[in-house]
Amino acid sequence: MQSEHTKLLTRRRLLIALGGAAIAAAGNGIILEPRRLSITRSSIDSPGSSAADPVMRVVQITDLHLQRISRHVQRIASTTNRLKPQLIVMTGDMIDRRERLPELGRFLELLDDGPVKLAVLGNWEHWAHVDMEQLATTYSDRACRLLVNETVRFRFQDRDVVITGFDDATGGRPHLGDALHNVVPAANHIVLAHSPAFRDAVVAAMARGPMLHDGDAALAKYSIACVLSGHTHGGQVAPFGWAPFRPPGSGRYLRGWYRDASPPLYVSRGLGTSMLPIRFGAVPELAMFDWRLSSALQHDQQKGEVVDQSNT
Repeated sequence: MQSEHTKLLTRRRLLIALGGAAIAAAGNGIILEPRRLSITRSSIDSPGSSAADPVMRVVQITDLHLQRISRHVQRIASTTNRLKPQLIVMTGDMIDRRERLPELGRFLELLDDGPVKLAVLGNWEHWAHVDMEQLATTYSDRACRLLVNETVRFRFQDRDVVITGFDDATGGRPHLGDALHNVVPAANHIVLAHSPAFRDAVVAAMARGPMLHDGDAALAKYSIACVLSGHTHGGQVAPFGWAPFRPPGSGRYLRGWYRDASPPLYVSRGLGTSMLPIRFGAVPELAMFDWRLSSALQHDQQKGEVVDQSNT
């Protein structure tokens, strides 16, 4: 039978062990995990594509919440370059303070010149009252196009590629009609929307086929391969995959693929932190997609804006 002294020592050891585990977890969440970087690899298949069709590599950068060009940020840029994408998409919350625009410019300059680069707004660019004209100029001066309820079209090899970028649904005003007005459907079409809950609006609109503008055809005519979003940070603090908090605009989405409806959705965990400099159970992520492009509809007349991709 254990003596009271032995029981006291056992309890003390247990408390020390629990305290040590808590300190280790806190140190990991504050010091180590926010500076880690994982690469997730997925494939996207356009409707009608086959194994013989060309593949375009896409890298998604999101929720950088850039404060300074740290060693971690430099590693994000160099890793992106090493993946050799043909398309880089930045899906919002790249900065969360308006005075960080110069750092955003410096980050963009770290990326290779070759890929097509497109960006959309997140909630924090709105909430921080970032000057939108200066933001668009910061992007355009570094060969990146900011899309706010707009669609662009470009060629990859012999295929038409269409990208629609929406304003953020949490901090801004996304508009389906404005984004797709006069855009001819294409087989290779991706939507960028920072807050993943907006995907539900896209799914509902495609299902019921609303008229976007007088005289325009319904949204259901578009074959959208997927929606790419961020915003949630994968929960940011998500022990064992359980996220006690999700920011407004997340809806039921947290991280990874959601293929329960069309178009499917991918939610990246993103790269930075918000409110508190902590990540736990939500390692920063660069999402890479190998997108197999279909030849269907590729000869349609182009009414969207053309972005030159001279390196392909």
